[in-house]
Amino acid sequence: MPSLFDMTGKVAVVTGSSRGIGRAIAERFAEHGAKVVVSSRKMPACEEVTKAINDRFGAGTAVSIPANISSKEELKNLVDKTTQTFGKIDVLVCNAASNPYYGPLAGISDDQFRKILENNIIANNWLISYTVPQMIERNDGSIIIISSVGGYKGSTTIGAYCISKAADLQLARNLAVEYGKHNVRVNCIAPGLIKTDFAKALWDNPDTLKTTEARSPMRRIGQPDEIAGGAVFLASKAGAFVNGQSIVIDGGGTIS
Repeated sequence: MPSLFDMTGKVAVVTGSSRGIGRAIAERFAEHGAKVVVSSRKMPACEEVTKAINDRFGAGTAVSIPANISSKEELKNLVDKTTQTFGKIDVLVCNAASNPYYGPLAGISDDQFRKILENNIIANNWLISYTVPQMIERNDGSIIIISSVGGYKGSTTIGAYCISKAADLQLARNLAVEYGKHNVRVNCIAPGLIKTDFAKALWDNPDTLKTTEARSPMRRIGQPDEIAGGAVFLASKAGAFVNGQSIVIDGGGTIS
């Protein structure tokens, strides 16, 4: 393993890692030598991914610790159980998110708006706050928030989600300033449209997909594994001086 990207000895927690982008990141972290905690709401979904990782990379590479990001107690338990199991957390990936509403902001209910803001911003801050003290104590850590290119653009259909993802960009910048002196880095990855179940409403319609692909310089949407490399970069020695930034991975969509 090239030393710049070697994650041997590191422990990584990835939320929302039972499928899609989160699963791809967890698998690539394991491939690069890390111990991985697979976390999503339901244990069976976590265990399926954990088994696949352990079958491929060796028993004990991954463990399942389910957590609902809307619960402070479950997020604290995620941190506590990970520390009990592996002794530490070196890398935290805040990937899990919610988007229960599609349409103009005038039609969103208060409960839907609150859920988006609470799960996509506040829950990230909860989880980071529970994790960061041990990183500060060791004077080392990498925190990665999965934002979105939606954080840079307006939208007539996912406006509330875009607002939350723009806030994640600022959350990373602010925490990078707070924790940088402790050698704890906080960065974002901003994916474009990726073929995941989470984004299915945006690519499942053939006409919508055709329009989106036509606007992209690469004439296609992305795959989950195409986001994972950016996470490995930020989590490893290769990204040791990257802090408070957002890496856009969208096939050039935002520049076309």
